[in-house]
Amino acid sequence: MQLSAVRLFVRNIAQAKSFYTGLGLELESYDAAHGVCIFNTGGIKLIIESVASDAPDDEQILVGRFTGLSFHCDDIESKYHELKSAGVMFTGAPEKQFWGGWLATFVDPDGNEIQLVQDA
Repeated sequence: MQLSAVRLFVRNIAQAKSFYTGLGLELESYDAAHGVCIFNTGGIKLIIESVASDAPDDEQILVGRFTGLSFHCDDIESKYHELKSAGVMFTGAPEKQFWGGWLATFVDPDGNEIQLVQDA
C-alpha cells in the first residue's frame, strides 16, 4: 500500500482554495458546490473539504487544529521568510529539532496548523 491522499477540513472552501494556491500548490480540481478542493502536491493529494457551520460536533472538531501535515523544503529559512512576507501567519520562527532537522508551524485561515520541515 502507498499513501495517496490526506484530508484537511475548513469552514470556507473558497478562502482555502485561495490560501493553498497562494502557497504555490497546484490546484487539480475545485467544486464549490460540494465544498472540495484537491491539490496535487507531487505524489500525495491534499484534499480540502468544507465543514458546514451546522454540521454535528464530531465534524466541527476537525477544523482548526494541529493537522500533523508537513511540507518538505530544502531551505526552511528562505521559505519561512517568503511565506511570512506573503502574509502567512507562523506560530514562531524555524527551530532546530532534537532529531537534527528544522520545523516551522504556520496556520491557515481556519486555524489548521501545518508545518514546514527541512531534513537534517
